[in-house]
Amino acid sequence: MTTAVADTPVELAVSGMTCAACASRIERKLNNLDGVRASVNYATERAIVHLPAGLEARDAVEAVRKAGYDARVRHRAEDDRAAHATAVADLRRRLVVAAVLAIPLGNLSISLALVPSLRFTGWELLCVLLAVPVVCYSAWPFHRAALRNLRHGSSSMDTLVSLGVLASFGWAVWSLAVGSSGPGYWLGFGVTAAGADAVYLDVAAGVTTFLLAGRYFETRSRRNAVGLLTALANLAAKDARVLREGVEQAVPAALLRIGDLFVVRPGEVLPADGVVAEGTSAIDTATVTGEPVPVDVGPGDRVVGGTVNRGGRLVVRATEVGANTQLAQMSALAEQAAQGKAAVQRLVDRVCAVFVPVVLALAALTLAGWLVTGHAAREAFTASIAVLIIACPCALGLATPTALMVGVARAAGLGILVKGPEAMEATRSVDTVVLDKTGTITTGRMAVVATAVFGDAVTRDVLRWAGAVEAASEHPIAAAVVAAAGDGLPAVTAFEALVGAGARGVVDGHHVVVGSAELMVDRGIAIPETARGWLDGSGPATGVLVARDGTVVGGIAVRDTVRPSAADAVSRLHGLGLRTVLLTGDGPAAARAVADEVGITEVLAGVRPAGKAAAVEDLRARGHRVAVVGDGVNDGPALAAADLGMAMARGSDVAAHAADVILVRDDLHAVPDAVELANRTLATIRGNLVWAFGYNAAAVPLAALGLLNPLIAGAAMSLSSVLVVTNSLRLRGYRPPRADTTSTTT
Repeated sequence: MTTAVADTPVELAVSGMTCAACASRIERKLNNLDGVRASVNYATERAIVHLPAGLEARDAVEAVRKAGYDARVRHRAEDDRAAHATAVADLRRRLVVAAVLAIPLGNLSISLALVPSLRFTGWELLCVLLAVPVVCYSAWPFHRAALRNLRHGSSSMDTLVSLGVLASFGWAVWSLAVGSSGPGYWLGFGVTAAGADAVYLDVAAGVTTFLLAGRYFETRSRRNAVGLLTALANLAAKDARVLREGVEQAVPAALLRIGDLFVVRPGEVLPADGVVAEGTSAIDTATVTGEPVPVDVGPGDRVVGGTVNRGGRLVVRATEVGANTQLAQMSALAEQAAQGKAAVQRLVDRVCAVFVPVVLALAALTLAGWLVTGHAAREAFTASIAVLIIACPCALGLATPTALMVGVARAAGLGILVKGPEAMEATRSVDTVVLDKTGTITTGRMAVVATAVFGDAVTRDVLRWAGAVEAASEHPIAAAVVAAAGDGLPAVTAFEALVGAGARGVVDGHHVVVGSAELMVDRGIAIPETARGWLDGSGPATGVLVARDGTVVGGIAVRDTVRPSAADAVSRLHGLGLRTVLLTGDGPAAARAVADEVGITEVLAGVRPAGKAAAVEDLRARGHRVAVVGDGVNDGPALAAADLGMAMARGSDVAAHAADVILVRDDLHAVPDAVELANRTLATIRGNLVWAFGYNAAAVPLAALGLLNPLIAGAAMSLSSVLVVTNSLRLRGYRPPRADTTSTTT
């Protein structure tokens, strides 16, 4: 391995964790290394470690091993799946042995212990022999982890389970040897006959079986949640048909290079991002954007890897391959988001870090309390074992990360990339949504709808001069002007793009300025009354003035179309109790017309890009929690200034936007979808935490008072973890109110 550069992130796959306390311990161990910042996620069994210069990945791996666990540098999802399959198979084998032996052991130990007349010579030895494989083989993962923790002077849920199982087994063997007996307990067995404590063999075997079953189903369910994160990556095609010298050659998709021509037949998945070179077809983008309606494409149209060709044969020139494709970036962002920790999770981690030692102390106090108050040793022992087993913090550790994983993955399936848990929490808390106009409320595809001339100029010349200047600009208005001006435009020199205002340059030896009225004023160019009247009468269109050598000679009115989904999406935002604001650099008339068309009541017009951030800060200063929805190109300052930035993605570089949420789907319904899904995800987290905290708060006192059979405690503890994971998986079923936005990804 090579030495890491400053603050290099390394992802580790961590094995051996059995509860959130384990994750907290590993995280502390890693963060104790000089200059290291680490975050360990119990649910995903991964660690993100930021290494300073001078430290290598193997140093982090060694630190994890010194904490009593194992780790490796994570390279491929396939390695995770193989490791998971091995772990599940091992748990299954141990569970089968425990279940097969626990059933006859339970019947024998209880019936023979309670009915002396049924006993036969050597019955005690038979019960012990049936229990030994369960206690020693099936429960070995618990004992192994407990021993590992003991060597490192720490404890975890395995410590509690191992102590409970071994204590039950040891007490039963001792009782059978010395003939101890005593009264029973609530939800247990009322026993008084000599040898009745043999039922503790059943407790040892039963608790092991219940806990193994819980861990088995929890591991499978947790893998389902993690699997949702890798679902996007799994959509990528494994092979490609490269066209070389007119002949198709099948090659692994990983060998594609930028510029290669590849063929996509009907029904096949596109192996990379590219531009159609030949053919026409309909592309199903539901897997990537959540939009189920196929998109018609032809020569010159951009297509995205992971989508499905539903029509004719296409020849595509690769523009992005491997990790640079939109699908790969979406998958990486989704996994990165799930690795983060919400604020509530950091609190839970601190609780779990001290939970196990507290439970050990409670179990000791319970044992001492029962003995001091004159109760029999058997009763005291029963209560303390129940406390050990019932109080495992597994459900607490799984409550937040599993819900976050499923929520982030479901959002990705709907074309919504959430960059982290903080973004999910911010989405839930916003009360005001500020929407940019061009490229957000509207499609951003503008066209010239009218022209005007002032003075001696003619329309053709005005378009020609303006088109020459705008040909060097990438703004949507510039593209519309160039398209209207046609071919054969003169060259421009001394070009300067005036962000948010217009552009200027020298055309045929004359200084030409194209832009807003504010730009003309700033440049000291007088605006004639006829031009002002024309601007005021432009209505919903955006008026652009053209000046030549300091004189306004004409005007060009451009307008783009409102997104078909905009009005319904704004209505849904209002239905969620959110206030909407239209923020644009266009004039008041054009802004008001668009706002009225989609139902936005508040308008901030004539705001330049630099002023948009100030407008957002002003809203925040008035006590609002603000989300800004923009196209991610000209709205960077406003997106950064907001409590939550939501960018409409363009192009394949979906990770480049300075936003917390990337809206890959070209549909404004993605905004209310993101808010609704965030609400559901955080509600699920709250529900999980209420259950997990409530379960421990109620169960531990019952166990300490001797009101819970250890068997019931073991079953309840296992069930609580499975319930938390299952409740989180319910988020997979989230469907937006509008059926046509439902993704088929999951």
